[in-house]
Amino acid sequence: MKLLLTGLSHKTASVDLREKLALRETELPDALHELQNLGASEAMILSTCNRVEIALTSPDQTEPRTIVERFLQNSPGSATDFGGPLFYHYEARDAIRHLFRVAASLDSMVVGEPQVLGQLKSAYAIAKNEGAVGGLLEQVLTRSFSVGKRVRTETGIGQMAVSVSYAAVELARTIFGSLKGRSVMIVGSGKMGELAAKHLHRSGAKRIFVANRTWERAEEMAALFKGQAVEYTRFVSMLPEIDIVIASSAAPHYILTKDDMQRVIAARKNKPIYLIDIAVPRNIEPSVNEIEGVFRKDIDDLEGVVNANIKERSKQAEQAEAIVADEVERMISRLKLEEVTPTIVSLQEQFENIRSTEVSRALRRLPDSLTADQQRQVVAQMDAMTKSIVNKIAHLPISALRTNAGQPDGDQFLDAIRKVFHLQD
Repeated sequence: MKLLLTGLSHKTASVDLREKLALRETELPDALHELQNLGASEAMILSTCNRVEIALTSPDQTEPRTIVERFLQNSPGSATDFGGPLFYHYEARDAIRHLFRVAASLDSMVVGEPQVLGQLKSAYAIAKNEGAVGGLLEQVLTRSFSVGKRVRTETGIGQMAVSVSYAAVELARTIFGSLKGRSVMIVGSGKMGELAAKHLHRSGAKRIFVANRTWERAEEMAALFKGQAVEYTRFVSMLPEIDIVIASSAAPHYILTKDDMQRVIAARKNKPIYLIDIAVPRNIEPSVNEIEGVFRKDIDDLEGVVNANIKERSKQAEQAEAIVADEVERMISRLKLEEVTPTIVSLQEQFENIRSTEVSRALRRLPDSLTADQQRQVVAQMDAMTKSIVNKIAHLPISALRTNAGQPDGDQFLDAIRKVFHLQD
């Protein structure tokens, strides 16, 4: 059985081309059946905004790349050069390694992001539901899920914020610990402010207020978080009740000054307040940081955190790559062992046939003077002795088969054993 993975991704092709080849979830069942009709034994299609990949297995006598090429000829992106640099093709061990790296988020645009593992699981579930997996490919895919989980468990690859909006939330945790039940005020309608609010909402913040010079926009954004729109002129007066402020207004001047925050912190009885200023130009006067209990971070502070985390993720990625390499070797050894299992069974059956034949021949030469009880004793002793001999004789070639299964010359050794013991198909 041959294993092939063909695809293109954000590393090799523009979004224009990826869009042409992308398949909606509803289109996947028909596509999988088409691949099988073209000769694939198994098939799985992973189609996301960053990659379109086809993994399949085919019988040894079938060329899997021909199957994929014929399949792509019927796709909207058929004008693309299948053999050109935009497409990558991985076979056998390399295909396994690529799938493991994808599951571990080592091939993602943002290394360590968790979404791709869920996308891979969804692609597998659709293939499984359509009867498109059930052998070698299924083994590799299900193992890739375990690899992805192991990488996230044994490394910190997904623990550090690598977006400005998420870094803002991580810094909030350092101030408040749990964010559950915290109140948030969003001032302005910047995209990064909206993303930061989404992260805060997911992290447990419940009371979310939105102030915007345009009332309709304030209501629209508040609805995203089941929050409450407030008049722009009132937001400063509400800050004594607010724990976290996200400022992303387009105002050309400071909308929060040091004097404002001195009155706010006094009203809060010095309870801490976290100000996230992700506007350019800045919305909050930098000197507010001189006030005890006021914690202000601007876009440069957040980008500094992100850059440091990206460097740390790179270090964690090295550990993750080592885990993937280890898992690939384990998978190859497991598959090789499965390849030699039929030969081991045939060898055991051959030895057992020889043993039982010779035992039967010996038993026919027993003297008639033996009683039935004596005959049973002789049969039992002869069975035990000959089985012990056969097991000891079989032990060496069987152990050698298992040991050599994962070695580079494992296939040659397997062929030699089959020829020596006349086990040819």
